[in-house]
Amino acid sequence: MSDQITGTTASDIADSVRALRERGVLRPGSVLPPVRELAATLGVNRNTAVAAYRQLAQAGLVVSRGRAGTVVAGLETVAQEGYAPDTVLRDIGTGNPDPRLIPDPAPALMTIASRPVLYGEPVIDRGLEEWARDWMSGDLTDVDFRITVTSGAVDAVERLLAQALMRDDAVALEDPCFLASIHTVRLGGYRAVPVPVDSQGMTVDGLKAALEAGVRAVICTPRAQNPTGASLTAARAAELRAVLAEHPYVLIIEDDHFSMLSQRPYESLIGPEHRRFALVRSVSKFLGPDMCLAIAATDAETADRLGMRLSPGTTWVSHLLQRLALTQLTDASVMAEVADAASHYAERNTAFAELLRDSGIAATASDGLSLWVEFPLPARAIAERLMRRGWLARTGDDFALDERAEPSHHLRLTVHDLSDDDAATLVADLVAAAR
Repeated sequence: MSDQITGTTASDIADSVRALRERGVLRPGSVLPPVRELAATLGVNRNTAVAAYRQLAQAGLVVSRGRAGTVVAGLETVAQEGYAPDTVLRDIGTGNPDPRLIPDPAPALMTIASRPVLYGEPVIDRGLEEWARDWMSGDLTDVDFRITVTSGAVDAVERLLAQALMRDDAVALEDPCFLASIHTVRLGGYRAVPVPVDSQGMTVDGLKAALEAGVRAVICTPRAQNPTGASLTAARAAELRAVLAEHPYVLIIEDDHFSMLSQRPYESLIGPEHRRFALVRSVSKFLGPDMCLAIAATDAETADRLGMRLSPGTTWVSHLLQRLALTQLTDASVMAEVADAASHYAERNTAFAELLRDSGIAATASDGLSLWVEFPLPARAIAERLMRRGWLARTGDDFALDERAEPSHHLRLTVHDLSDDDAATLVADLVAAAR
């Protein structure tokens, strides 16, 4: 392969690889020659070959796989949240809220119509902004922030990374990791640096290692981490803030996706002197995924940059949607429904974990919509056996950042909507599958 690549400068070498890719000589997944081999073949300095590969990576044309080498990039796919298509199996890996517990928007829809919003007007509904500021200030007590409204948490994270990073910049992600974060980082051409998660959240040593590796952003789930359900403890959050105090310009993104449904207090990585931050809270888990609305509390500079990406005439969030969200969020009866939903998820997950423990499977209900359960056998083997019994489960392998990692022994189980009889059947089938 190296004999087909030509050039004596970094730009010429990069153009040669690009041309080979466009002609189909290099296909997605093709491994490029090691830097030393390419430099020797072309008779150039090793640094020239390194610069060529860096240009290609920044353009999203190649991806570094560490020891596995540099490969031509393609349209990589990752697992997605939600129901699996085209299956007759009972899907217990969805990560979905219970549709019966999502408040009916019909009453609110009857009240939100008012004058049209035109180009050039403020992109944030004034009422929603005031409500959101009160909501966020209860937790960001020592931090000055501004409010931005985005089309959901994933949209917020994507825009936050885009306004701060360039291709091939490093981003610290929890490992195991929320599927949408994996997809967003890969799609943006950033490098994911894994930070292990334990029962208290992101680990201190893992964050230190990521910062030493040069990450420019950290994405953290302060509570109900997906898939593990872990939440930051006050002690762990304080340790992490102390580490981050030496890196005030590293962008901290906290995705507090479970917010109103969480059974845990909010603990933050954002210290009072940190300069780049965003606390993102979506309404998807309690008002419904189709609401596609999230609120981001950020530092002023980040807010300005986000505002440029949400200007009228491009991609601001519909004021009708903002008014609908505000009407529901300020309705006492709707908030009572949300509180009941929070109790339901916690109670059903706790009850299922107790059934598992009574049957000899160690399980703990932490926080979130699903359970994270460890088994003595590899999770894929358990999932295959469950399929023969009519269940479709999701293994921890989907959430791993390192594709070469050891097989996962965890299943993420979404069981809050099972009847008592179905829950008992699933427990019995899990026990049988784990033998």
